[in-house]
Amino acid sequence: MTTSRITISGFDIEWDLKSGVNLWAGMPTLSMWIPSSVAGLMSGMVAMVGVERFNLCLQLGGRQSVDGDWAIISAHPSFEEGMRQVSEIAWPAGWGRWEVVAVDRERREVRYRTVNSWEAIYQRALGVSWGSAMMAGKLAGITERLFGVPCWAEQTVFAAQGAAYDEFLVRPTDETVEARLSALLEADRGTSSDLAVALSRLRNEVAERERTELALREKLELIQRQETALSAMVAPIIQVWDGVLTVPVMGGLDNQRASALMERLLGVIVDSQTRHVILDLTAVEAVDTSTADHLIRIVRAVELLGARVVVTGIRPAVAQTVVSVGMDLDRMITLRNLQEGLKVCMAAGADAAPRPKAL
Repeated sequence: MTTSRITISGFDIEWDLKSGVNLWAGMPTLSMWIPSSVAGLMSGMVAMVGVERFNLCLQLGGRQSVDGDWAIISAHPSFEEGMRQVSEIAWPAGWGRWEVVAVDRERREVRYRTVNSWEAIYQRALGVSWGSAMMAGKLAGITERLFGVPCWAEQTVFAAQGAAYDEFLVRPTDETVEARLSALLEADRGTSSDLAVALSRLRNEVAERERTELALREKLELIQRQETALSAMVAPIIQVWDGVLTVPVMGGLDNQRASALMERLLGVIVDSQTRHVILDLTAVEAVDTSTADHLIRIVRAVELLGARVVVTGIRPAVAQTVVSVGMDLDRMITLRNLQEGLKVCMAAGADAAPRPKAL
């Protein structure tokens, strides 16, 4: 015989011995020795998370497991009758006999008792009294369905301490189980598991910071590349003739752009053996003291490499500013436009070129 079946309180209980499955009303169940297996499981959990957190977690689990119970209760004419039917189903499964001692509908309070529940049995075997938190959560969840408001179950009598039953007073609450868990952690009454959670959060935060820093570095590198490209656009360096470079300056020259321009320009002069550099200011509408100083520095640096600077395209407003800031123009050649500058540079280059010897 591979299957055995009995009916208790209207529920079919079946054992499929071939597959090793126990079914209650068609649902798989697990049978465990309460004083040994269940006691070992629960004591291990308490060792990890502590009694307070353990009880809150069990209350939460109990509260979330009342859908089937309430379906039976709500099918009866009264709450009390429905609870009696649920008790008839619960006690064969080890949940003990449930009794509604009193219901105060005006104050929305219910007092319950349970006899020989599995939680009291395993705690007596361990010699502890942690409270029947799973049962408390179930009764709180059932009472929430009855009154339609969040409820909290307070255990007032403990079978694990030698009483004949567990007793619970369930009434409305403003503080949810989740809020109590949060308050427990904030009050620093957590355990090693809280430390593990904190370390996990810290690792996640560090990883997130690293990702953020990497993204910021990538953005910074992009900005730097864009700045370099922009600097090249603001003052491109163009070789317009053999030994002649022209630098059309567009807009202003701040410290960063002036330094970048000087570095690029000096490098090109050395590589191309440039003799003349034309700084074209046609696109510069205004010059302040800082810009004038940058231009003087660029001119002097170019001359130190043996090249000559020609400044072209100075606008009237720029000329007035140059004079007012006292910019020294004695060492610079200034011409009206780029075309005249190019002619002067080409002529100077032709004069400096070696002439062929007569035969």
